[in-house]
Amino acid sequence: MSAETASLLVLGWGNRSRGDDALGPLCVEALQDALPTHLKRQVEFLEDYQLQIEFALDLVGRERILFIDASLDCRAPFEVRSALPRRDSSFSSHALSPEALLQVFVDLQGHAAPPATLLAIRGEAFELGEPMTDAAQAHLTAAVAWALDWIQR
Repeated sequence: MSAETASLLVLGWGNRSRGDDALGPLCVEALQDALPTHLKRQVEFLEDYQLQIEFALDLVGRERILFIDASLDCRAPFEVRSALPRRDSSFSSHALSPEALLQVFVDLQGHAAPPATLLAIRGEAFELGEPMTDAAQAHLTAAVAWALDWIQR
């Protein structure tokens, strides 16, 4: 890892214009604001509308990765699981799953991907132009608290 590369990458995605789909970017923003000063050089934050193949290069030199996204399928307020490299149906599309992105990293780098964790935050409504729901806001608060603890471990 180079001196400029933070050991931990926090990567959130979602569309801020689609109600609860904004949970990923909003979580990244809240974590940046709440991160203790002594950790700022150790953590890099990125956000986008979706995961893309180019993000595989942002994984280089990391010790850990935290992926953050909104989900209709997880339990409230959020679920956490390990993400392992794997080809899936998103592998050849313009938007990748965390697992497919990790597989791109392995294919490009020729070695194992850094340990990765997926934080899926429960969302309820993803309609264009809608505000975030009250439930999603509560889920976001819980997820930020968990993620801050995870980052500091």
